[in-house]
Amino acid sequence: MADQIRVLIVDDISETRDHLAKLLGFEKDIEVVGAAASGAEALQMAARLLPDVVLMDINMPDMDGITATELLSVQVPTTAVVMMSVQGEADYLRRSMLAGAREFLVKPFSSDELTAAIRQVHAREHEKRVRYAAPAAAAARAAAAAHEPGRVVAVFAPKGGVGRTTIAVNMAVAAASEPGSRVALVDGSFQFGDVGVLLNLNPKNKSIADLVPELEAGGEPESLDTFLMTHSSGLKVLLAPASPELAEAVTPAAAKRVLEVLRGRYDVVVVDCASSFSDATLAILDIADTILTILTLEITSIKNMRLFLEVADQLGYAGDKIQLVLNRADSALGIRVADVEHSIGRKVDHTIVSDGRSVVYALNRGVPFFLSNREAQVSQDILRLARSLTGEPEKTRGGARKQAPRKSLFAWR
Repeated sequence: MADQIRVLIVDDISETRDHLAKLLGFEKDIEVVGAAASGAEALQMAARLLPDVVLMDINMPDMDGITATELLSVQVPTTAVVMMSVQGEADYLRRSMLAGAREFLVKPFSSDELTAAIRQVHAREHEKRVRYAAPAAAAARAAAAAHEPGRVVAVFAPKGGVGRTTIAVNMAVAAASEPGSRVALVDGSFQFGDVGVLLNLNPKNKSIADLVPELEAGGEPESLDTFLMTHSSGLKVLLAPASPELAEAVTPAAAKRVLEVLRGRYDVVVVDCASSFSDATLAILDIADTILTILTLEITSIKNMRLFLEVADQLGYAGDKIQLVLNRADSALGIRVADVEHSIGRKVDHTIVSDGRSVVYALNRGVPFFLSNREAQVSQDILRLARSLTGEPEKTRGGARKQAPRKSLFAWR
């Protein structure tokens, strides 16, 4: 029966344990779930069985009932203790109650006294939980309502090899280092993601492909934590599938659903996007509040960036949604920053210096360079970029922002 009172008997005398179990066996609303011969054994069994009530003998050789009750009240706080003793002195009663016992029975006691004590203690504990549960739940709902939705930041590059993943990972780590910031990083390159490599994390059934089926089945957001990996920096990471064929499970709708859930729980959600216009990538770009687009001082990178900005305009993205990040901005390649801005028709928003030695050394070790060499100029540039994103989110979130009707991706051709 679901409403039975689960009881654990603790006494060092086997005959007493058997006698109590037989007495309680006649009660339809009471179930004896176990019997322990010592205080230490009682703690182990209570943690495993989670009884409603523990009948605890006060005098036991290895650990007395008072000590066991003190530990039990900390380790299994949902369990109530009824203390039993052949000694009825006031001092024993006082010490038992201070330890956390809810009732005190002096041996020998009748069957009616025993069952009445168990039922009364259980009823009082149940009433207390009900009384405090409602305000606690209301407080939790109020706290959730007070939490502003977080900002989704998509890191995208229309060309590979420009340092997109390196920037995304180090920026997320830098953002997580800010006091009070809750930051999550999602590997949005579902087929060939490298976030796990850069952070030295192994997926092992903890990837977005494993999370999607649970969310689609109506899983609660609380289960999200079991799929996120925690980096030593405190950053929460949702990795890409372990093999490319599993990426098919991450549909555009599923990607949006995951990001909406994360947005509700974190201040900043950084997504490292694949360098392609797949449906899943477009879904991420659509829902993002900010798109950081990465380019370098190379003619092919500049050309692809110009094409991307044209497509973004056709998709109806607001101008302030896209921010340009020029990586390796101090490289002597014959192209100046001014040349880049003139070619693409807009200003560069952020610049990151070139530091190949620090970056490659950190990458090969699986340690973000922001952690291994925080004083380097490249790390300071990353920190400045991260801080530009960890401020108050815009009032118009990605899901509520008004924008031009979405056109087909290639309708402008």
